[in-house]
Amino acid sequence: MKQYSFLVFLFLLFTSCNKGLSFENETFEKKSTIPCKIDFPQITIDIPIAKNIPVVADSINKKLFLVIKEIVYFGEEPLKLNDYNTLATSFIASYEEMHEKFPNETFGWEGKIKGNIEFESDQIINIKLDHYTFTGGAHGYQGYRSLLFNPKTGKTIFNDQIFKNEKEFKAFAEKEFRKKYKIPSKSNINATGLMFENDKFHLPQNIFYTEEGLLLYYNSYEAASYADGPKEILFPYDKVSKYLKYL
Repeated sequence: MKQYSFLVFLFLLFTSCNKGLSFENETFEKKSTIPCKIDFPQITIDIPIAKNIPVVADSINKKLFLVIKEIVYFGEEPLKLNDYNTLATSFIASYEEMHEKFPNETFGWEGKIKGNIEFESDQIINIKLDHYTFTGGAHGYQGYRSLLFNPKTGKTIFNDQIFKNEKEFKAFAEKEFRKKYKIPSKSNINATGLMFENDKFHLPQNIFYTEEGLLLYYNSYEAASYADGPKEILFPYDKVSKYLKYL
């Protein structure tokens, strides 16, 4: 009996130590206590938290937090924030401070961040952030952020690191982009009203690995006006795998 119990203990120890990296979504919410008839100021952060492999998970979670902090923190002075509850509280505090100064001009702020695992393989993990913020003005801002990680180390993989030859891929992508948006091959990339910086095609800040293929996603203002909206182009993996280091 003792031998059986010992074997069970060893089995449980072995299986617990061999749990792979996993993610579990957690939600953080905060609302203003200032009475408001409409557009109640609030923020919701729903994001995947990496677990099970401490060093790898910590690296991913810290990077994710820094990016979300960049999106929702509106304080004038740098603030040491290290958790989502404090970050959500700071967003509402910024609203309440603004409301106190300009009670008749400050409308309900809103923040929404939704994160999910867009793609996961032995070589790469892609977390997608769908974020929306409104802090006054004619409209809020909605966009997507792509975060790429090495699943073995948890380190960030930057866009220029996913290509075997970024210059070759960029040339290929521009040809396909021009075809999709009907931009003549010999014309300026902005000839049809786009807004690429310095009149030159560039890869977007956010590149997504999806189940359907590699997605180049240009948020509003990155390649076109707000009215024209975001631009995107999807490449099936069989067309771009030769350019990629990770898949």
